[in-house]
Amino acid sequence: MAQQLIRIMRPDDANFAGNVHGGIILKMIEEAGAIISTRHCNSQDGEPCVAALARVERTDFLSPVCIGEVANVSAEITYTSRHSVEVQVNVMSENILTGAKKVTNKATLWYVPLSLKNVNKVVEVPPIQYARKEQEEEGKKRYEEQKLDRLETKQRNGDVIFPIINPEPHTVGYSQSSLIHLVGPSDCTLLGFVHGGVTMKLMDEVAGIVAARHCKTNIVTASVDAINFHEKIKKGSVITISGRMTFTSNKSMEIEVFVDADPFVDEGRERYRAVSAFFTYVSLSKEGKPLPVPQLLTETEDEKRRFEEGKGRYLQTKAKRQAQLQQAALH
Repeated sequence: MAQQLIRIMRPDDANFAGNVHGGIILKMIEEAGAIISTRHCNSQDGEPCVAALARVERTDFLSPVCIGEVANVSAEITYTSRHSVEVQVNVMSENILTGAKKVTNKATLWYVPLSLKNVNKVVEVPPIQYARKEQEEEGKKRYEEQKLDRLETKQRNGDVIFPIINPEPHTVGYSQSSLIHLVGPSDCTLLGFVHGGVTMKLMDEVAGIVAARHCKTNIVTASVDAINFHEKIKKGSVITISGRMTFTSNKSMEIEVFVDADPFVDEGRERYRAVSAFFTYVSLSKEGKPLPVPQLLTETEDEKRRFEEGKGRYLQTKAKRQAQLQQAALH
């Protein structure tokens, strides 16, 4: 079973340089994943349900998509546990004038099916058939790894971003940004909770503002580390999306983004942290060539600690990429 979404990229999907916003692509990826997961979870007799996004694994933006190109998003279910679905999504862009095609994104998403009758009830997922026994074993290993990482991320989620008065250029306070959004019906699923793709698009917008403020050039999304959806966001809530720079290398910037929800429709509930993630951006010249990034000036002990943690993630990703290139060269 596979799901495809095809759409031409319009001017309102892109930045001033004609590059499509990463958030637009993330939203399309999530829509394809939600459709195939919901369809699969309702494929057998049982309780009607809607698949809700729980996590997006690290996603690399291999190549920018431009205005006028056609984005082809294809999704496939690769693993199911009792209560979750793993979906692999590929994005290919096509220049319809020349016929040239290129792979722009590869993503892995995890969904849980929620009952239409009781949104707090997770229903059972119909199992899929595997071509090889190894595919199921590899999927189970990925499932256990993401489950552990989700727990670790939730435990370190107490940070709050405060405004800074008269910050110096290239400091954390200078570029940090927030966006406030009232959740309306068009943002939500059949269950009345925000689509994961809507949230990711808003997160990418805030991260992009932080990156642009820091280097004052054209910037594009290079990658997104795992996005963890800790709690559902209800229709009528006011969400605050906050971003701050945590690390810079010579040519990239890491930005931490939080989503906090104020559930005004539910008076008994206090503000809570709903989603968190790290975005990586690069700075580009008018010709689309990578530019050096101004180094982040850290001032407080917390900023220095976060910088070192970001450096660790950067070096880990770099080492993993080099290992993959070496492995590809051997084949």
